[in-house]
Amino acid sequence: MDNTQEEQVMEQIEVEVRLRDGASRLLAACSQREQALEASKNLVRCSSRLLALLSDLQGRRTARALESAGHCSSDEPLPCVGKLAISDLRIPLMWKDSEYFKNKGELHRCAFFCLLQCGSQILTTDLQMVDRTLTDICFEDTFVFSEVAPGFLLRVELYSSCVAEEGSGGSRRGSLGVTAMGNFSGKKIRAAFESAAICGSNSNGKTPTPVISAPSTVEPKFNLLAHVSLSIKHVHDGFKTHDLTIVTTDESSYWLPLYGNICCRFVAQPQCMLAPVFCGQLRVKKGCDGWENVYGVLQGKSLDCYHSEEDQQSVPLYEIPIRKDSLIVVSEQSHGRAQTVHIRAQSDRGDVIYTISADDPERWIKALHHHRDNLGQWQQCCTELMKLKVTFSSKPLAVQPGSLYHEIVTPAAPAEGPAVSDLSDEMHILLTSYYKKDC
Repeated sequence: MDNTQEEQVMEQIEVEVRLRDGASRLLAACSQREQALEASKNLVRCSSRLLALLSDLQGRRTARALESAGHCSSDEPLPCVGKLAISDLRIPLMWKDSEYFKNKGELHRCAFFCLLQCGSQILTTDLQMVDRTLTDICFEDTFVFSEVAPGFLLRVELYSSCVAEEGSGGSRRGSLGVTAMGNFSGKKIRAAFESAAICGSNSNGKTPTPVISAPSTVEPKFNLLAHVSLSIKHVHDGFKTHDLTIVTTDESSYWLPLYGNICCRFVAQPQCMLAPVFCGQLRVKKGCDGWENVYGVLQGKSLDCYHSEEDQQSVPLYEIPIRKDSLIVVSEQSHGRAQTVHIRAQSDRGDVIYTISADDPERWIKALHHHRDNLGQWQQCCTELMKLKVTFSSKPLAVQPGSLYHEIVTPAAPAEGPAVSDLSDEMHILLTSYYKKDC
C-alpha cells in the first residue's frame, strides 16, 4: 500500500476541517435565510466527508498492515472499476387531501436536499423549498461516481429543515463572529470530528438526531428524514423505484409526507466495457480450420481479432464471445509445443471452439481469466453497455464566486496567526486517538 495515498487522504481531511470551520463561521454571520440554509447544508456534507475519509484512511492502514504481515498478496489482480450515475431523481410526496386539495391548515414548508455517498465520494443535490404545492421533489442533475469497484454500496440520504415564514421568528445575529471561530486548535478539530460522528449516528435509522452540533451552530438545522442503500443488484438501464427506510415521524417539525420510495435511473459503466483490457499478436484457429495470424483486442463481451493493429477501425476477422460463464481451457504444455487456450463460444449454429496461441501465453491466460471474472462481478452491467448521459440543472448557483461564502469558506494560503501551521501535527494526534478507540 502506497504511503503517498495515505498522505493525500490526510490532506483531504485537513481541507474538510477548514471547510467545516468556515461554514460554521458563515452560518454565524448569515443574515439571509438562503445563505444560512446553504451553510447548514455544507456542514452536513463536511461532517459526512470527514467520517468517510477517516474510514478510508483506516481501511488503507489496515490493508497495509495485513500486507506487511503476509496475510494478503499485492500481486492479486484488483477487480475492474467503473462509473456509477444517478439521474432523474424523483421523490414522491403524499399530502393529506385537506392540505393539498383544500389548502387548509398551516403551511408546512421545509428546505430539502439529498446526500449521495459511495465510499469516500460524496455529492449533494441543490436545495429545494418544499410545501404542499408539490407532489414530487425532482432533481435534474446527473450524479456521477468514478473509480467504483463492483462491490460498491451507494447510500442516498434525504435531509430536511423546517423553514419558518418571514417575520415569524426572531432576527438572526448578523455579526461575523471571527473572535469566537478564529484560529484552529486541537479542541476545535476534535469538536469537528465529534460533530461528524453525530452525523454518522443516524446511519442505523433508529434515532433521527440533529446532524449539526457545533458551538457556533444556529438555526436552521438539517435532519435525516430517510435513506436507501443501492448495490449492483439495483443497477438498471431504465427508470426504477427503490424503497426508502424512513427514520422520522409526523411529530417532527422537519417532517415531510414521503410516499416511501425514490425513483431514479441508476446505471453503471465498467471500465472493461469501455476500453481495451489487453491486446497483442495472436494465432487463432476456428474449429478445424487452419491457423491465422491476427491482432487481438480483449474488450467488452468479445475478443476481437483483426488482420493487423492498423485495422482496428474496420470489421474484425473474428469476434470470439467472452461471457462470465465462458469455458476457458488451457492445454498442458509439452516438449516442442506451445501452450494453447481453448475458448468455447455459443452461437445460433451450436458451440464453436476457438483455439488461440501466443508468444507470451501466460499473460493472455491471466488476462482472459481476469476479464471473465470482471464480467461476472459486474453482472448485468456487462450484458450491454449502458448509456450515461450527464445533465445539469439550469438553476443558477445559490452562492456566486466572490461572495461572503467564498471569502470565509474557501481554503486559502495561511494568513496571519500561528494556528494553521500546526494543523498537520494536531491531525496526527487526533487520528492516533481515533484508532486507539477502535482497538
